[in-house]
Order: sequence, then C-alpha cells, then structure tokens
Amino acid sequence: MRQLTKRTERATVALAAIAVIAVIVAFCARAVTAEAYSTSAASAIVIDASAGEVLYEKNADEKREIASTTKIVTAITVILNTDDIDAERVVPDEAIGVEGSSLYLKKGEKLRIRDLLYGLMLRSGNDCAVALACLTSGGTDEFAALMNETARLAGATSSHFVNPHGLPDDEHYSTARDLALISAFAMRNDTFREIVSAKVYKECPSPDGGYRTMLNKNKILGMLDGGNGIKTGYTKAAGRCLVSSAKREDREIICVVLGCGPMFEESRDMINEAFEN
Repeated sequence: MRQLTKRTERATVALAAIAVIAVIVAFCARAVTAEAYSTSAASAIVIDASAGEVLYEKNADEKREIASTTKIVTAITVILNTDDIDAERVVPDEAIGVEGSSLYLKKGEKLRIRDLLYGLMLRSGNDCAVALACLTSGGTDEFAALMNETARLAGATSSHFVNPHGLPDDEHYSTARDLALISAFAMRNDTFREIVSAKVYKECPSPDGGYRTMLNKNKILGMLDGGNGIKTGYTKAAGRCLVSSAKREDREIICVVLGCGPMFEESRDMINEAFEN
C-alpha cells in the first residue's frame, strides 16, 4: 500500500510539474507573439478566423466610434434580410443629399440592391447606406434595430448601432473585438465576400444612361498577398479605421485597427506577421 501511495504521490508531482511547464510555455509563447506585433492604433485585434483564435489584441474591448466600418454591419444585415439583391428599386427620398462620402444618388433613379451594396462598400456611400436601410426595413431607426440583432447573432456583446453609415453619435459605438467577430461572421457569406473583395465595380447604372465606375478605397486588396477585404472608415472623432482580411491556402486572418494613422501599412505588417507565425 505504501508503495502505491508513493507512486501516486510521484505521479501527482509529475502531473503538477507538467501543468506548470505547460503554463510557462503558453505564457512565453503569448509574450513572444505579443512582442512580434506592433501598432500605433488606439485599439486593435488580429484573429485567425479559420481557427477562431485571437493572435494579438490591444485595448480590444474599448468602446469607440468606428466611422464607416459600421457599413460592414449594414451590408451583412441587408444581405440577410433581402430575398433578392438583384431586385430593382427606386431610391428613397431620404437617401438624397446625405452628408459625407456619397454615390450622389438622384431622386427617382432606379438601382438594384446589389448596386447599392457595391456603392456602400467600395465607395463608402452614406447615401447608399440610408437607401439600403429604408428599402430593407422602412427607415433608419428600424434598420438600426436589425443591425443590433445581426451584431448579437455574430457574438458581439459591446456594440450599439443607431445609424447605417457610422456618422458620429454618442450612442453609436463598437469595439475592435466585436468588429472582428462581426467581420468573421460576414465573411462566411458568399455575397458579402464577393462584394468586399472587388477592386472595381462597373455595373451600376448612372442617371445619364451610362454606368458608374466604383474603385474600392481599401488598398489592402492591392498591397497584401491574399488581401480580400473588408472596409475603411474615417471621421475626426474616430480617426482612421480599417478592418482588413487576407486568405492564404486554408487560413484567413482578420485585422482591426481603430484610431490608426498608417492603417494600411500597419495592418499589412500585422497580417503578414500572423501568417509567418
């Protein structure tokens, strides 16, 4: 019996030692990883969307204004609540003359929901955001309620949306972590992925009978191997914001930086770091 007890004690000590070593190894690995990343952003996070892992975070749960990265939520909410995005609709009057970045929609013109989604995500049209909100749910207030439902569905717990475009409002905010969760959720939708990965869109009719050419403002698509999304944003209150993504083989990395001057360069470097490590 005594021999069994000693064996048990030795086994317990051995297991405890292994556990301690595992904790130390994990801690050191996390420290090395954290040191490998660098950003001047006020808030940031890098996730491996394929594995569901957080690779790096900095003030990731800080509630902040997020400018036009709001339109990530807007786009996926419209897609999830629209039966046919190729349906042609009359642009609602509420969307005419909305302040900020714009597609310069004209009163009475007819466009497909798809065209408005490209205008929303490539040109960052605030008028497209209002048009989509009204066409989806009848008004911006009603649509904001749908946006908050979408955020909860994606696992976001610290966000609140009151408009579809991201213009400043004290009650409109999110976090880097929530934006990463929402973006990972949205990128699982083929239509959303197709739109945000497009460098140019030339199929949107213009009032003069021709077609608008939309160039994507997201430079990540052209400066990063595998770059495939997602959305830029800027207001004086929010600073420069970017949610970016890249896919190489079976790994997809999503990076969020809020309040970051060199947002493209730092996001590119952090995504490259994530793939290399």
